[in-house]
Amino acid sequence: MVIAVVWFSLRSDLIQASIFGLIAGLAEDVFSAGTGAGWTISTTLTAIFVTLISRGFFADSIPLLAIFVAIATLVRDALFWAVMWFQGYPNGYANVHFHQSLWQALLDALAVIVIMLALRYRDYHAAQ
Repeated sequence: MVIAVVWFSLRSDLIQASIFGLIAGLAEDVFSAGTGAGWTISTTLTAIFVTLISRGFFADSIPLLAIFVAIATLVRDALFWAVMWFQGYPNGYANVHFHQSLWQALLDALAVIVIMLALRYRDYHAAQ
């Protein structure tokens, strides 16, 4: 989900990114048990963060998009666990969640690299 939110937020304005992040977060909270509004709040704030920080950047750069996805993944997870802490979730698993967030950031960055390379390959061969 974070890849789609970052990809959309890099190419849209603040209002559109906020709405997209809100809808994406709501979809995650609907299908997640016991998260309350954690994903809704964290995904919306992540979309706003990416939109504000990405002004003036070239959105089709693969390394830049991978870096944005990795940072956004870490920011989103930090916001999610902050919201869960406010809702009364025990913080005894903080170390485990931190390591899981680092792995998720790495895997999300690798996934976006593979997706972008596949799309460029498809576009290159479609143009010939």
